[in-house]
Amino acid sequence: MSHATTLMGDLPDLPRKTARPSRGRSSDLLLYAAIGASLALVYGLSRLDLYSARSDAGYWMGVAGGVMMLLLFAYPLRKRWQALARFGKARHWFVVHMVLGVGGPLLVMAHSTFRIGSLNAGVALFSMLVVAASGVIGRFIYLRIHRGLGGERESFDALRDALGLDAKAAQSRLHFAPKAEERLRAFEQRMSHPSDAWRVHLHRVFVLPFEMRRVRRRCLRDIDEVLVERARERGRPAAELNDRRRRMRKLVTRYTESVQRVAQFAAFVKLFSLWHVLHVPFVYLMVFCAVAHVVAVHAY
Repeated sequence: MSHATTLMGDLPDLPRKTARPSRGRSSDLLLYAAIGASLALVYGLSRLDLYSARSDAGYWMGVAGGVMMLLLFAYPLRKRWQALARFGKARHWFVVHMVLGVGGPLLVMAHSTFRIGSLNAGVALFSMLVVAASGVIGRFIYLRIHRGLGGERESFDALRDALGLDAKAAQSRLHFAPKAEERLRAFEQRMSHPSDAWRVHLHRVFVLPFEMRRVRRRCLRDIDEVLVERARERGRPAAELNDRRRRMRKLVTRYTESVQRVAQFAAFVKLFSLWHVLHVPFVYLMVFCAVAHVVAVHAY
């Protein structure tokens, strides 16, 4: 096989893509947009002065929101009491848990009309908002680790094999673009280095996505330059060049994203453990302050 054929005609087929990010990201964005829109709607409603926290409508909003917040405990109880496991699958319970975790705080916010009437009510409201926000954050982190490291490694290994970047390959598919090949190898080696340092974990969660895009952009630029130059030298048609560029761009894009996900897995696991430590105390604080608020309202 000639060098020209290897360069322009023997590009690898993409490994089969597992069920993944674009659909999950779209659903995430829709969920967060819906939460934001609901919060804006509740705020706008509270500014119309149609009711107050002490009116019948405001009172029953608070009751409904409080009951929904109490029902949130059904999900953790379901995980601990085997008898409850017979009533539906865990994912259905989780969906209900998420709906209650969003709907309850929204009703409580509507009840309060975004005003704090007492110190106790303020603490209860603040702890509830922290619990609700941390629940959304916890869902975001959980979904990033739900697939598991095994699935991430499997996809990563398939992509690395397709590019010929594993140690067994005598020559990678990117040997014609040594700068791009070196960038990808260096990026993988740097991100695959294990570490327990919080600094590294935070870097991989918040900085790595931007670093990945920078590496990918530079690699694609290097590849495009070489492909365009070689195609011009050999008189290759534009359609063939565009097809090769498209396939290489897809492969490099998926490879760099896979490196990022594998590197971030341990970081998200670490953050999830920290999230659990912070989430639970605020839940207890919320319950205590909510009970104190209800008692104070009915006693005085």
